[in-house]
Amino acid sequence: MQTDAVIIGAGPVGLACAIEIQRSGLSCITVDKGALVNSLTGYPTNMEFFSTPDLIEIGGHPLVSSRYKPIREEAIDYYRRVAECENLTLLLFERVTGLDGSEGDFTVRTDKRDIRCKAVVVATGFFDQPNRLGLPGEDLSKVSHYYREAFTYTGRDVCIVGGKNSAAIAALQCHRRGARVTLVHRGPDVSEKVKYWLRPDLVNRIAEGSIMAFFSSTLTAIRADHVELATPEGPRRIPNDVVLALTGYRPDYGLFDVLDIAVGDDPARTPIYNPETHETNRQGVFIAGTVCGGLHTSRWFIENGRHHAALIAGSLGCRYGNPSAVPS
Repeated sequence: MQTDAVIIGAGPVGLACAIEIQRSGLSCITVDKGALVNSLTGYPTNMEFFSTPDLIEIGGHPLVSSRYKPIREEAIDYYRRVAECENLTLLLFERVTGLDGSEGDFTVRTDKRDIRCKAVVVATGFFDQPNRLGLPGEDLSKVSHYYREAFTYTGRDVCIVGGKNSAAIAALQCHRRGARVTLVHRGPDVSEKVKYWLRPDLVNRIAEGSIMAFFSSTLTAIRADHVELATPEGPRRIPNDVVLALTGYRPDYGLFDVLDIAVGDDPARTPIYNPETHETNRQGVFIAGTVCGGLHTSRWFIENGRHHAALIAGSLGCRYGNPSAVPS
């Protein structure tokens, strides 16, 4: 199998890269180890985006929503329709296992085939790599690093670890679906970064006692029928049926190693790349989207990461295609 460019990651930014590269006159194949826009499929059911439709559109295709801000299902269907309209070549549920060769003559190895190409673009996001707690019991079946919906938690003791947007949404929805919710956060209060329409609601539910909260606290162990905490007042043990460890996510540094992408020694472990072209230390390998921020996962979103596509496509178009082709 042969193409001009291989894009690793079929999320919104990866699709944006594929569109712009094709418009620059080059061929490309997009590979993803999961589903199309796999991260979005893992978002909570009917989750409302924080951005308005125009800010998450790609390729100039309008996202039509019945709401001021689209919900998860609308966005997933939008990106599917864009991929179909642009006739993108997608290899889904296919994992990249290696990269041989050099710029102009790469071989991308997957668990199903080899693909020869001139350049590689990495747009893998971070949502499938949770920050683990590293605690006894974390691998119990009752523990999840993802939250989808609250209906199965009715009448159960749910411990939510975290204090930002994901934890706030889960805590409020679980409470309103009849769960007994305990929030555990290592910070002194609900984070100021929680969206302005969520934070007062959560703070008020905690104040009235509807949601129990332990701040400046951490889990120390997860057991079959309870969890153990370290709090400012000393150790605590509380009944528990479900743990939602919503402590954030990180890029797949293992994939960076496979691709020989260098990472800086800064605290955020930021990949090394040229901000004007998004080319990494390995010539011919580019990065786009949230992975550009390393552990600083709040730096890039769909709304600003999608613009990386034009920079990369412009660079590839000048090298391998028509220099006069200008990506949208």
